[in-house]
Amino acid sequence: PMLAFHCIVLVTPDDDDDLKRRQAEFNERLVNRAIAMGGTCTGEHGVGHGKMGSLEKEHSPVCLDYMALIKRSLDPQNLFNPGKVVTWNRGLGMKLGGGPSR
Repeated sequence: PMLAFHCIVLVTPDDDDDLKRRQAEFNERLVNRAIAMGGTCTGEHGVGHGKMGSLEKEHSPVCLDYMALIKRSLDPQNLFNPGKVVTWNRGLGMKLGGGPSR
């Protein structure tokens, strides 16, 4: 069964820095809980910039290297959502099917 967290957090946005810090802390706790329960950090909204750092909690670095390799293979000019999901230069020494090149 799929488990999804959809939260509405009520705040008083008087202190911008405090609000941003609390949002980041809340998001981090929520992502950690979802992953601990066998879920994902992405949900149906994707990764974007906000959850790129959480992907390594869910997937191995090698898996993310392969994601970047596939991204570069399908989008060699980095036109589609640049800077999202995985960084462009991640796993640059890899080849499909062979792991790191030598």
